[in-house]
Amino acid sequence: MRIGLVAGPWIPVPPVTYGGTERVVDLLARGFAEAGHEVLLAASSDSRCPVRRVPGMRTSNPKELGFTLSELSHVVRAYEGLGEVDIIHDHTLAGTLYRGRPPGVPVVTTIHGLLTPAAQEVYRAIGRGASIIAISRDQASRSPGVPVCAVIHHGIDLSSVPVGTGQGGYLCFVGRMSPDKGVLEAIKIARQAGVPLRIAAKMRAPEEIKYFEEVIKPILGSNEDFMGEADDAEKYHLMGEALAFLNPIHWAEPFGLVMIEALATGTPVLGTPFGSAPEIVAHGVTGYLASIEDLAAMIPAAAGLSRAQCRAQVEQQFSAERMVADHLRLFAELIEEQSGGRVPESVPSSQSL
Repeated sequence: MRIGLVAGPWIPVPPVTYGGTERVVDLLARGFAEAGHEVLLAASSDSRCPVRRVPGMRTSNPKELGFTLSELSHVVRAYEGLGEVDIIHDHTLAGTLYRGRPPGVPVVTTIHGLLTPAAQEVYRAIGRGASIIAISRDQASRSPGVPVCAVIHHGIDLSSVPVGTGQGGYLCFVGRMSPDKGVLEAIKIARQAGVPLRIAAKMRAPEEIKYFEEVIKPILGSNEDFMGEADDAEKYHLMGEALAFLNPIHWAEPFGLVMIEALATGTPVLGTPFGSAPEIVAHGVTGYLASIEDLAAMIPAAAGLSRAQCRAQVEQQFSAERMVADHLRLFAELIEEQSGGRVPESVPSSQSL
């Protein structure tokens, strides 16, 4: 197959630090190429993904994250360079609604965010002209009106994630500096348990900086070590040496990539049972999911879970190879359907709908 991939304009592929969607796009591009397919990636010009890329794209600009004109301009340039592909996997919103798409080429998109009422309206419109992938069963269940054709869980490159010892004597939190991510609750849980907490957080957007300055920074004390934003090597070391990974989220997170990263290092996850968490964490095997009030008491049990089992679960369910294979099966089905072949009774995916 000749596969076109479209990433957003704001973060390079792969990302240097934070960028979950861009990390997934990078793994897909590499995986498709390794499987023998032709890949053409439309991403910011400073991307380092080792596949053929659409020329003439602009340099990434995180300061414009979410700006409509920035995305629209990026999409126009992207589709101008994607005329000779068999299928397009678009990870933007604007591209899936763009009228300048190559005729006769099926377009697939992945829902990376929360299906708010506004997002549901947009994806219902997208579904009239593109196939939609959800990244968790929970995400797919939150809008019956959105025509999801497959659920495909994210995966990670396990060769880049070392297994830690878990002997660091601390808990860790990694995520965005946002109330929804639960950093404040992680601080309270660690203090209640009397265990040191190390925090690595993405803090670039104005609202993230404001939350840190007004809520988190004033309460940081001797029990907390705030490390700022970590690169991959720092992040995996931080996770791998922790007794447990704290993920006390407050929202229906579509897919918690950070949870499978922690499990890949061998570190059990302690979190709340919201969103995709029950699809990722095997309660009592690779971590515990409970109310925030109960998590501190579960730290000793979590620290005693098998680190080998945590790693094994990711190898079995959340590898990049599995994610790539699921997408390729879906693409083949959609291309056949588009060309007038058999219409599949069901679309292969990592999870049935």
